[in-house]
Amino acid sequence: MLKQEGAAAEVKAIFIYPIKSCHGICVSQAPLAPTGFRWDRQWLIVNSKGRAYTQRGEPTLALVEVELPSEAFSEGWEPAKNSFLVIRAPGMNELKVPLSRPSEIAEGVSVWEWSGSAFDEGAEASKWFSKYIGKPCRLVRFNDVTETRVVDPNYAHGHKTMFSDGYPFLLLSEGSLNALNKLLPVPLPVNRFRPNIVVDGCEPFSEDLWMEIKINKFTFQGVKLCSRCKVPTINQETGIASSEPTETLMTFRSDKVLRPTSKPKGKVYFGQNLVCLESLTGGKGKIIKVGDPLYVLKVAPSCADAPA
Repeated sequence: MLKQEGAAAEVKAIFIYPIKSCHGICVSQAPLAPTGFRWDRQWLIVNSKGRAYTQRGEPTLALVEVELPSEAFSEGWEPAKNSFLVIRAPGMNELKVPLSRPSEIAEGVSVWEWSGSAFDEGAEASKWFSKYIGKPCRLVRFNDVTETRVVDPNYAHGHKTMFSDGYPFLLLSEGSLNALNKLLPVPLPVNRFRPNIVVDGCEPFSEDLWMEIKINKFTFQGVKLCSRCKVPTINQETGIASSEPTETLMTFRSDKVLRPTSKPKGKVYFGQNLVCLESLTGGKGKIIKVGDPLYVLKVAPSCADAPA
C-alpha cells in the first residue's frame, strides 16, 4: 500500500455494526456523528426485562446479517418512507425495519452501566428475534432525542456513544492482525475483533501507543487499549466458540506482559478505543473514507504508560 508522505498508515477498511452483536457492514466511507459512525450500534436486542442480548450469551447473533441502503453512508442522507434496515438469518424470513423513527417507547432498557428508554421497533421485529433466539425479546433503537450515554469520564470527557460497549470507535491495524495470525494454528479474519477502522502500513501494535492521530482532517484520541472479552473466540460464520485467539493473546498481549508494574487483572488487549474531537462540534463534510491517510500527532512512551 502506498502511503501519503508523512502518513503513518492508511485506512484499509471501515465497518459499521447497526445492531449490537450482529454482523457488520463493510463500507467505503462513513459519516461521523456525535456518537461514532452514523448507524453504528444504533439498535439493540433486549430480553423481557430490557437487558441487552449480546454474542457473549447468544453467540448465534453472529449469523444475523443486516443491510442498510447504500446511500445511508452519504453525508446528509435522510431516510424516506421506503427506507429499511433489512435483517436476515439462517432459517428465517427476511425482516424489514423502517428507518423512520418508531413512536413506541420501551422503558428500562439497559446495556452494561447504562439504562434508559429507547424506541421500540414493534411486534413484528419482536416476534422475528424471539423466534430466532428462542426467548422473548424486542428490537430497540437508541433514543437520542431524550437519552445520552456518556463515555467513561475517567478516559474521555464530554464524549458519548449509543449501544457500543463503551467507546465510539475501535481501531485495529492490519499489522497487528497479521502478527497474531502468525502465532495461531488457524489464521482469523478481522471480523472476530469487530473494529470500526482498520488501518495498514504501520508496524504491528503501533496503535497501542497512539494518543492522538489525524485521519483525513479529523483528530482522534486513543483513550483506552481495548481489553477483549469472549466475542473474538466466536466464529462469526458459525456462531461456535473456541479457546482462540484468547489463549494465544494471553501469552503476549496480557496486562501481565504489557503492563508489568500494574496489578494484573487477567485482561488481554488488542486494538485501541478512540474518540473524535470533531464529533463535539457541528459542521459539514465529516466523512472518513477508505484510503484516507493517518498521521500520528502524539504517542505514549510504552504500553505501560497508555491508558487501559
